[in-house]
Amino acid sequence: MSATTTESVSTAAESRAEQVRKLERAEGWKRRLPILPALLFTIFVTQIPFLFTLFYSLTEWRLDTPEPRRFIGLDNYTSLPDDKFFRDAAWVSVQMTVLAVLLSLVVGTGLAILLDRKFFGQGFVRTLLITPFLVMPVVAGFLWKTQMFSATFGVLNWLLGLVGIEPIEFATRYPLWSVVTVLVWQWSPFMMLIVLAGLQGQDSSVLEAARVDGATSWGIFRQITFPQLRPYLELGTLLGAIYLIQVYDHIEVITGGSPGSKNLPFYIAQRSIGGGNRFGLASAMAIVVVIASIIIANIGLRVLSNLLEGNE
Repeated sequence: MSATTTESVSTAAESRAEQVRKLERAEGWKRRLPILPALLFTIFVTQIPFLFTLFYSLTEWRLDTPEPRRFIGLDNYTSLPDDKFFRDAAWVSVQMTVLAVLLSLVVGTGLAILLDRKFFGQGFVRTLLITPFLVMPVVAGFLWKTQMFSATFGVLNWLLGLVGIEPIEFATRYPLWSVVTVLVWQWSPFMMLIVLAGLQGQDSSVLEAARVDGATSWGIFRQITFPQLRPYLELGTLLGAIYLIQVYDHIEVITGGSPGSKNLPFYIAQRSIGGGNRFGLASAMAIVVVIASIIIANIGLRVLSNLLEGNE
């Protein structure tokens, strides 16, 4: 074959390859086109407010003075480490988020395992267990504050009284754990649904084969079920960390932001619309919360991944 012929064949092949790439790109855009409006809407309602918040965080903006908003660069950010109340709120946010996510994941996994079997009234029981997640945060806070934690009328103190223990003001004495308890009560059903989806997606033939080989229930769960739940547990951890670090309603209703329960969103509200009127500083804190959400979610996923790898 001559060099001219070889060059012609190569050129034709490249032309066909280019046409194939163009067709693939066109097909790709056709598949993306239906979700483009949703993507644009998401960008509009999330990224544009974020950009405005980022801009405001670089300014000194107060509503209690006649001075106009002025650009101050990173001064708001550099002042945060010196703010003791900000440091305390950040530490409370970390504790509250980690405790609520991990405990919800443990309780939700236990409930999912119990529901992953046939029994009379299964659908009714599942509906009852999902109910707490459907309760509005403010309603949940009032319910637990008045009906469970109250030293006078609370169910918990009534139970303690049966064994001779004096009433305890849970929301005052243990503010952090009071809020965490309500968060776990509300978020465990969410974790349960995610883990239950993973349990019901297992290959029944593999489980049956393991039982035939003499594997115990605990051995099947540890060696087969638990590793297969990894993506579902990671998803629950990720979503839980992102949402629970933004908790505000429960704190406002249950403790009113008392020491030990004031997290970053609550402190940000106090420094802005709550009377502080430092909107530039509050915007800088809000950016820090976003960054913290990403960090906590990634740490949670990494820790969970290491734990699951150790069980594989």
